[in-house]
Amino acid sequence: MPAATERPAAPQRTGCAIDARAARRRFERAAGSYSQACRLEAEIGTRMLERLDYVKLAPRRVLDAGSGPGRDARRLAKRYPGAQVVELDIARRMLRQEHGFLSRLFARSERHSLCANFERLPLAGASVDLVWSNMALHWAAEPLAALREFHRVLAVDGLLMLSTLGPDTLGGLRAAAGAARVHAFADMHDLGDMLVAAGFSEPVVDMERLTLLYADGAALLADLRASGQTNALAARARGLSGRRFLAALEEKLAAQHRDGKLPVGYEVVYGHAWKAAPRRGAKQTEDGRSIMQFERRR
Repeated sequence: MPAATERPAAPQRTGCAIDARAARRRFERAAGSYSQACRLEAEIGTRMLERLDYVKLAPRRVLDAGSGPGRDARRLAKRYPGAQVVELDIARRMLRQEHGFLSRLFARSERHSLCANFERLPLAGASVDLVWSNMALHWAAEPLAALREFHRVLAVDGLLMLSTLGPDTLGGLRAAAGAARVHAFADMHDLGDMLVAAGFSEPVVDMERLTLLYADGAALLADLRASGQTNALAARARGLSGRRFLAALEEKLAAQHRDGKLPVGYEVVYGHAWKAAPRRGAKQTEDGRSIMQFERRR
């Protein structure tokens, strides 16, 4: 009888399950201030676009998964003026920041917005040629489920390009505040394993470490709040931290100052992979798993 084969299980992150509703609320609140506060995301988006210079691709439809207010979507539309660009974000107010009258009037390409969770994409299978996801995958409650959805909606020979955060991110803040208050992030090698488990072909994963300088701990915390990047762990404490905790936290961060500034480290993980054509004669389920035929011998 035919049976769907399971791909290798990808490593699970420990102690860092995301509460999707909490994440949505945080980004809804930060919609108005996000664009001014997301310096890191803007820089990483620029570096990802530079990597596209080495890729021969003429997509008809591009999905920006975790688009925020559409900064990368605008640049992708400029790069691929004939493509339909779909901006998808979990926070409706983020999408509203971008799609005003003047934006639609002067758009060079067809652009649409969808408010949805990228673990369950409201798109048909094989309907997208490029899935782009800049610094968003670490907000997924189930990253492997999101990657499998990216694979499902990609057409054959379609490309996934993504960036996310690695485990060395915000190490100083985690040491000062405690692991229960700061997100943990998947290792670069775990991301590679998840890409394979999701069905992608020839995944390439690499990383780099960046440092942002802040005047003090208060400036760092303000930046994180303004960009919506505060604690959304499912196991987080629900009570308010209080002034005493914040004062102690800023004191611990002050001890990390170097030359009058607070250095904050980020590990940025990049990945890209292709959706290959099924092997000749192979059959697949809708989610991309191969179907193998077993025959009983007499």
